[in-house]
Amino acid sequence: MRPLFALFLATAFLSPLHAQTTCGWNPDSNGDYLVTVADLLALLSVFEEADTDMDGIFDSQDDCVGSYDACGVCNGTGVDADTDGVCDDVDPCVGALDACGLCNGPGPTVPVIDEIVFMTDSVYLPPLQQWYVFSYAVDTLYTYVCPVQGCTDANAANFNPLAVIEDGSCTYGPAQCGGASTVTFDGHTYALVAIGTQCWFAENLRSDTYRNGEAIPGNLSDAQWTSTSSGAQAVYGEGTSNVYQGSSDEVANLSTYGRLYNWYAVNDSRGLCPSGFHVPSDGEWMTLEMALGMTSSQANSTGWRGTDQGTQMKTTSWGGTNSSGFSALPGGLRSPGSGNFSAQGYDGNWWSPSPFGTDAWRRYLSSGDSSVGRNYVDTRYGFSVRCVRD
Repeated sequence: MRPLFALFLATAFLSPLHAQTTCGWNPDSNGDYLVTVADLLALLSVFEEADTDMDGIFDSQDDCVGSYDACGVCNGTGVDADTDGVCDDVDPCVGALDACGLCNGPGPTVPVIDEIVFMTDSVYLPPLQQWYVFSYAVDTLYTYVCPVQGCTDANAANFNPLAVIEDGSCTYGPAQCGGASTVTFDGHTYALVAIGTQCWFAENLRSDTYRNGEAIPGNLSDAQWTSTSSGAQAVYGEGTSNVYQGSSDEVANLSTYGRLYNWYAVNDSRGLCPSGFHVPSDGEWMTLEMALGMTSSQANSTGWRGTDQGTQMKTTSWGGTNSSGFSALPGGLRSPGSGNFSAQGYDGNWWSPSPFGTDAWRRYLSSGDSSVGRNYVDTRYGFSVRCVRD
């Protein structure tokens, strides 16, 4: 551009006669006998640039090809029909807001009984030789309120004290669970509990299918269990495996403790938990533990950590207080080395999908400890699973 500007500067000092007779091309495009910026803009229009509104800014760079009105709207009308000082182009309400916040609305229209006026009178009944005193309504005083829709049930989690029109939105579970108190998955309804900012299943998972409905392999022999690197599930005591502690009653164990899963099922992309839920990561377990009073440094350590967080998580039947509502039970485990079942009635173990090398993180509670254990173990273990809301 520098040589081009130099050309125009040089041309600007030529006489008008010289500028018009020495070249086949006339640089004075507007005929004002001066070669100025306007003429330069006209020249650049040859290269498909234009300044339609002649404000000195090419249209391709101009944020308003035209002019702004009094409200700063490009090519706006500048009209303020309701004279509220805001141009109609940008006025959210051309008119006036009523008492309910509606533009040009009718105002409060829903009648609510404010007071019923009664009068008392009496009549003498000769057959009974006594006076009968009675009251009757003579007037009803109303207050008109705005037609606010919402949940009008004071017992609901989302009760709206301003609502006068029930809209069917009442929910009766914790807000962390979206107002739900249960969720049904694969034919079983699970109780939900809010702990801190999270929403957890209050019982162990028992599904034998992934989220998409595909079956999770089960009833594996000891040899199959110890050698598989695919997702698998088991019910404590099933088949011919040895049961070292607890019951071998498969039906009762499934009802009480849910199923045991290896880590490959936990980590499967098809998902163990229902839509909207997932198996909690190692970090999400820490969030739970810190909500129950564990410090961050304790939560990030391994082995037995914290103080009474385990007691808060265990059911009263397992010697805990269950003040958290987690309702932990000692569901035991299935061994990765032998495929046998053990520790039912003594220990509870829960997976996270978070790997640690070739192992994965778990949480465990024990009859003999009030805190919560954290370590990484063989991915072929069979542990319980909880789900947490997304």
